[in-house]
Amino acid sequence: MLYNKLGKTNLEVSRLGFGTMRLPTKDSNDNIVEDEASKMLEYGIENGINIIDTAYPYHSATLDGSGNSETFVGKFLKENSYREDILLSTKSPSWAIEEKQDFDFYLDEQLKKLQTDYIDIYLLHSLTVPDWEKVQNLDVLDFLDDCLSSGRVKHVGFSSHIEVDYLIEILDEYPKWEVVMTQMNYLDEYYQSGVMGLDYLKEVNVGSVIMEPLRGGRLVQNIPPEIQKLWDSAEVKRTPVEWAMQYLWNRDDVDCVFSGMTSLEQVKQNVKIASTEDIISENDQELIREVARTYRTFLGNSCTRCGYCMPCPHGVDIINCLTEYNIAHMMQNPKASAMQYFSLIDDDSRADSCVDCKECIPYCTQMLDIPAELQKVYEYFGSEFDHF
Repeated sequence: MLYNKLGKTNLEVSRLGFGTMRLPTKDSNDNIVEDEASKMLEYGIENGINIIDTAYPYHSATLDGSGNSETFVGKFLKENSYREDILLSTKSPSWAIEEKQDFDFYLDEQLKKLQTDYIDIYLLHSLTVPDWEKVQNLDVLDFLDDCLSSGRVKHVGFSSHIEVDYLIEILDEYPKWEVVMTQMNYLDEYYQSGVMGLDYLKEVNVGSVIMEPLRGGRLVQNIPPEIQKLWDSAEVKRTPVEWAMQYLWNRDDVDCVFSGMTSLEQVKQNVKIASTEDIISENDQELIREVARTYRTFLGNSCTRCGYCMPCPHGVDIINCLTEYNIAHMMQNPKASAMQYFSLIDDDSRADSCVDCKECIPYCTQMLDIPAELQKVYEYFGSEFDHF
């Protein structure tokens, strides 16, 4: 296994982290197949993975309820005496915080579920701009100070799916941030905080950990023929998983990549890749860019995210609705993409809130009939009930 320094924490982290969002389940998302999941974690740890990431809602029967991932991870680490061998990362459910005491309520519950006295890395989970404003007003920074001074938490940070300006704004609010988790893969260089966010994290020496390196598996499943033809043309032959992971590990602004693995075979495959020094040449990098460009030809419309259509007088998040629709088209898998759409966009901001007032149309630089495009978004994704 190869290791990197995690920003100013000076922790040595395996460049492959074990994400526990997609452990194998039976019958329902909250029913983890513990024997198989234990074999996966054991293999990963015994072969060099030294950081495990979980979160309050992972493997919950609902999108935002208390999940079984933390409980399983805590039980596994205690029964196998691995706690001192690994860095344990989990997240505070920022969306669920309504009062100051909620911060401690959830942290205390998580410490019990994880059967530990301390958490190595504690992140505010999936911060949105409204959630950040809310927790700021509830003195979240005082809470984080107390977590650090009490020893309940060793290092603090946040995860987010926000634009780079907001990422920088949050980073600049608190000098004790040490770790930030953002989404990144070769398709997402200019999506959400993207490469500019990673560049800023490196500049301020905050550890960067990556989620969705395979975009939920969509970069390695059901590969379109046009994409496979490009991969086949490479001088150095790699699997789609190798291309995606090595793209990230060849970046000097990426410290650790979390993979949400669902089988022992995937763990073995990813550990092998993470243990291999594989230099991506300039020709290889150009091929990756060509693959990304080809994926983008599958977009559903020509929205450029310029933002001139915003704000919508009826509260529709036009930009992100069209973005998630385009990404789903690009990956040619609406069901797999629906999680992003339904989890990142509030109920009253989704496409079905459009009332066809047409006030946005004159402002579109691409001359899109935006209400008609929003109707396509709604028809494409269906309802939240269809997917969860």
